[in-house]
Amino acid sequence: MKKKVILYRDIPAEERQRLEAEFDVTFFDGVSKDNKGAFTAALADAEGLIGSSIGMSPELLDLAPKLKAASTISVGTDQYDLAYLAKRDIPLMHTPGVLNETTADTIFTLIMCTARRAVELSNMVREGRWTSNIGEDLYGTDIHSKTLGIIGMGRIGYAIAKRGYFGFDMKIQYSNRSRKPDAEQDLNATYMDLEELLKTSDFVCVMTPLTPETERLIGAKEFAMMKKSAIFINGSRGKVIDETALVEALSNGTIRAAGLDVYEVEPLPGDSPLCKLDNAVLFPHIGSATAETRLAMITCAVDNLINALNGDISQNCANQHLLSR
Repeated sequence: MKKKVILYRDIPAEERQRLEAEFDVTFFDGVSKDNKGAFTAALADAEGLIGSSIGMSPELLDLAPKLKAASTISVGTDQYDLAYLAKRDIPLMHTPGVLNETTADTIFTLIMCTARRAVELSNMVREGRWTSNIGEDLYGTDIHSKTLGIIGMGRIGYAIAKRGYFGFDMKIQYSNRSRKPDAEQDLNATYMDLEELLKTSDFVCVMTPLTPETERLIGAKEFAMMKKSAIFINGSRGKVIDETALVEALSNGTIRAAGLDVYEVEPLPGDSPLCKLDNAVLFPHIGSATAETRLAMITCAVDNLINALNGDISQNCANQHLLSR
């Protein structure tokens, strides 16, 4: 008898067929108030879960006593409570690796757009306000030869640093839970504590995962440490920063500008104070949003679930302690 699996987001037909060849699949196109009753009922027999962008709370997963593995179509794992899963010895599979380069492209696009005021000046042209050569009040700032400080030198952080070092002759410095010898050797990166990085970087790029330790990692105190000319980039999770403090820092000139792909509340409300600031470049959480990469993530997540429910969690398991059991 096939294991029962819940697929809680739409995926391409070919990938869904691969799941259905292995498992008895129940499909939900997201979870809403209209189908939540059916979803919770299906949890009673589910041995596997696969999807993304839906919070799977401990209370919800308590309704799935037979659950053996979950696979999220993302590199981030904050939709699940890893501590809860650990208590039940349930592996959470995710998709690191396949999105590193694409996400790094996005973050470097934010750096370039913010430094050169690309969105602000493009809007000026579109709105018919470009009537003469721009003056100093609309000049941008250089990227090449500047100092790029990365908070969280993981796979994506390294890919961003690589672009800065080789493409723009930038000085790389980083803050991380542990030193990264490959970044130091390959990119001449300098390891330092967070305070020193904030004080000395021209561009501050946050790429940490969201954990209890990193929530509100950057707030008013940290923005005040930065150079007035600094540009702040957040490509991690919105709750890693204090958004109200960022708005204040941008409004009063504590820092020069910010480029954001993530927010405390998503989608970002249209009446957010961030939307009123010319020195904020705002992307709609598009880090990995290319057709090629999103398909690769789905393929990886399907592979992950098939492997996990067949007893192999050696690749892409987020709760690492299970690998030594």
